[in-house]
Amino acid sequence: MRILLNGTEQRLATNRLDEALEALGYKGAIVATAVNGRFVPTARRAATPLADGDHLEVLAPMQGG
Repeated sequence: MRILLNGTEQRLATNRLDEALEALGYKGAIVATAVNGRFVPTARRAATPLADGDHLEVLAPMQGG
């Protein structure tokens, strides 16, 4: 399946958000996620399906000032 991760095309073998994050190297990371512009809370990631062509945004908090 093909998705756009932060604007860059990626290919995945899974169609669940939690599994996709693990496959993309975000396992255990504190990140915010949105699928097709809609925020997905951490507790809903396992129940959130992905489809071919979906837009996935993954944002990590940054320190600094």
